[in-house]
Amino acid sequence: MDLHKRKRIIGVDLGGTKVEAGLVDGTVIIKKKYSLIDNKSKDAMVVINQIIDVISDLFDDTVKGIGIGVPSLVNRDKGIVHYVQNIPSWKEIHLSDILQKKFNVPVYLDNDANCFAYGEYKFGQGKESDNFVGITIGTGMGSGIITNGHLLKDANCGSGEFGSIPYLDKTYEDYCSGKYFKAIYNKTGESLLKDAKNGDKKAIDAFKNFGNHLGNAIKTIMFSVDPKMIIIGGSVSRSKDFFKESMTSSIKDFPSIESVKNLKVQFTNTQNIAILGAASIFFDRTKSK
Repeated sequence: MDLHKRKRIIGVDLGGTKVEAGLVDGTVIIKKKYSLIDNKSKDAMVVINQIIDVISDLFDDTVKGIGIGVPSLVNRDKGIVHYVQNIPSWKEIHLSDILQKKFNVPVYLDNDANCFAYGEYKFGQGKESDNFVGITIGTGMGSGIITNGHLLKDANCGSGEFGSIPYLDKTYEDYCSGKYFKAIYNKTGESLLKDAKNGDKKAIDAFKNFGNHLGNAIKTIMFSVDPKMIIIGGSVSRSKDFFKESMTSSIKDFPSIESVKNLKVQFTNTQNIAILGAASIFFDRTKSK
C-alpha cells in the first residue's frame, strides 16, 4: 500500500498573518484549523506557541508526522527556519526540534513554494509529470522545482527563486505578483479583477500586461530548467482568464519551437493545496530515506 494511504499527517501552512493546518488522511483533509498570528510580537515563542495550539487541536495518536511550509529559506536537514520576512522575531528558529519534542513525531520543513510544487506532484496536476516547476503568484512570486519525482536537492533551499532574478528595472517578482498591481495601478489584484469582470478597459489592460511579464518569467524558467510542465497557483492565478492569453503569446517567441510545443502550462485546481503541499513534504522526506 502507498505510504500516504497508510499514515495520517498534519500539514501546516504558515503565512505572514495566519497559520492554517489540516489533518490529512490519504488524499483527504478530514479536519482543519487556523489561527491569526501575532507577527508583531518581539518574542519568537509567541508565534511558535500559536502554531503548537493549532496542531494540538488536530493531533491524536493516529498522526505519524508533521509537514510545514514556511515563507522563507529553511535548513531542511536541521529543520531551521531563517528570517521570515513577515515575522520579524524569527531570525533562526529550530522549529523541527521544538515541535518534535512537543509531539514526539517526525517534523519536516520546507519553503512554501516547494510545498506547493510537491503537493501538486502528490495530489494535483503534477501527477502527470515527474519533472515540472510549480509557481505561486500572490503577494510575491515563489517557485518549486520537481525533478524525477523529488524536490530539487539544492544546497540552501534557494533554487527556484526566479522572482529574485533582475528584470527590467527591478525583478520578476515586481512584475509577476500582486506587487505589480499595487506599484503600477495602486490597486490590489482582487480589486482589479472585479473591475475587469465589469469590463473596465484599464483593468483588462493591466492583466494583459501582467500576462506578458509572466510569460517572460516562464521563458527564463524554460532556459534554466527546461521543464515538461509549469503549474501556476496562488491568489493572482484566480485572474487567469484575463492574463492567460497574453502569457501564452509571450511564451511563443521562445527560441526553441519544440520546447514551446511540448511545454504544458496548467493552473492548479486542487483545493487546500497549501495544506496538502505541506503534508506532502513528509512523504518526500520519508520516500527518500
